[in-house]
Amino acid sequence: MPFLRFKGFPTSFLKQLAPPLVEEFAKLVRIPKEIVKIEQLDIQIITNTPRSVEILMFQRAQELHDAIATKMHRMLADLGYENVHIFFVILSPSLYYKEGKPLSYYQARTI
Repeated sequence: MPFLRFKGFPTSFLKQLAPPLVEEFAKLVRIPKEIVKIEQLDIQIITNTPRSVEILMFQRAQELHDAIATKMHRMLADLGYENVHIFFVILSPSLYYKEGKPLSYYQARTI
């Protein structure tokens, strides 16, 4: 966690992008690289839909969300993908579960 979900990109491109993207994202958010998840959404486009990146994560300061979107846009544009929609899906820690247990269960065990 967090999850970076890509729609409309070739798999080979995402595999090439993943290592530097994980590095930059983890550095910005100040989290371990190992918890950043990158996924490719396998969807069938019915109407004209732009390429997009969904970022599922817990709420951070607006400035950090802005910095993430700016960095991601720059990385994608430098590789030829300029018109990409980037948006955040904000997760609630109280509604996030692992193995049927709320995150607070795991956080209490690490204190």
